[in-house]
Amino acid sequence: MQTRDRVQEILERTGVLQHGHFVLSSGKHSNKYMQCAKIFQHPECSVEISKALAEKFEGYDVDIVIGPAVGGIILAYEVGRHMEVKAIYAERENGTMSLRRGFEIARRSKVLVVEDVISTGRSVKEVIDLVRSKGAEVVGVGSVVDRSAGKVLFDIPYKSVIKVDVETYEPSCCPLCEEGSIPLKPGGRDL
Repeated sequence: MQTRDRVQEILERTGVLQHGHFVLSSGKHSNKYMQCAKIFQHPECSVEISKALAEKFEGYDVDIVIGPAVGGIILAYEVGRHMEVKAIYAERENGTMSLRRGFEIARRSKVLVVEDVISTGRSVKEVIDLVRSKGAEVVGVGSVVDRSAGKVLFDIPYKSVIKVDVETYEPSCCPLCEEGSIPLKPGGRDL
């Protein structure tokens, strides 16, 4: 079982938590950015964090673990490996989350949706809709980091390995911009 201190140590050691001036995928600005993909450069950390997330769903009936590309690909694989179930990912095709590469979800399958960081929950909600459109049941949502400050609500259980509060600002009243700082846009999704 992971302790908050251990997870925090992993996030800092692997460079996940970055400091500076950033444009987040929501369009808001922040002095912190979580680049969870950096965890997956380190297989030993990937295994440890993914196992901690899988353990949060012990006792759940899960047939498939799915994550949105790109942030959920390795995490879905690792969580699926720990749960000993199929692991797949969804990707955007013409702006819509879809199954490609021959991936399938059978009707009535029990599916766990995972993502590295949840801020707005947009990608995860799209994957939930995709899974449900296949006639499958989403049994839960899991993430390495919950960065939503409790604002993201799902109609199914949501569990994270760690919750991290990151202060955000509207671009029109960002104190970092007022100081003349130019924000970086490190995220993977176009605004």
